[in-house]
Amino acid sequence: MKTEDYFSHARREILPLLPHHAPRALEVGCGAGHTLSLLKQQGLCDWVCGIEISQTAATQASERLDQVVQGNIEAMELPLEPGSIDLLLCLDVLEHLVDPWETLRRLATLLRPNGVLVASIPNVRYYRVLLPLMLGGRWDYQDSGILDRTHLRFFTRATAIELVESAGFSIERVSATNAHTRNWKYRLLDALTLSRVQPYFEFQYLIRADRH
Repeated sequence: MKTEDYFSHARREILPLLPHHAPRALEVGCGAGHTLSLLKQQGLCDWVCGIEISQTAATQASERLDQVVQGNIEAMELPLEPGSIDLLLCLDVLEHLVDPWETLRRLATLLRPNGVLVASIPNVRYYRVLLPLMLGGRWDYQDSGILDRTHLRFFTRATAIELVESAGFSIERVSATNAHTRNWKYRLLDALTLSRVQPYFEFQYLIRADRH
């Protein structure tokens, strides 16, 4: 059971990846609707819709968004017409799905030509996942994070990109969240290894892709 706090964050880190204006936006796994609400408040979107599996979070999102559909994206008919949205957000949701490849292919049909996908996907190569596995044989699921016990799929940078491309998207930009870049020890290690250690300190990938 996820806590209320799990659903209550606006994902401001995606703002640099967004188009200047996307009239109609859909977020899969919208939580309580804070991210889409922020985009509408900032004038980046005119109409926002969310799909959310949690009934509690969907009820909260319905107070903020233009439309909310509660249910499992893998078990429902898509609630919008093909080619009817400009922006699709899949933020920390694809790794929760049984078949994210097929689901993303279905969702891609909702986008207009030149529509934009923004996805965030955790990096299973993160050192705090790999070190306990390699040194202690531990793969301990947690309430949140990369080893969230509700994660069914795990991705590296390469396989996250392959997932997005398999749905017919063209990758436009990939960035990573790395909380260690200001640490002098990390910067030294990065320099000494010619950035070969960098993938192990990247917690999550932010991907922007276009549908042509």
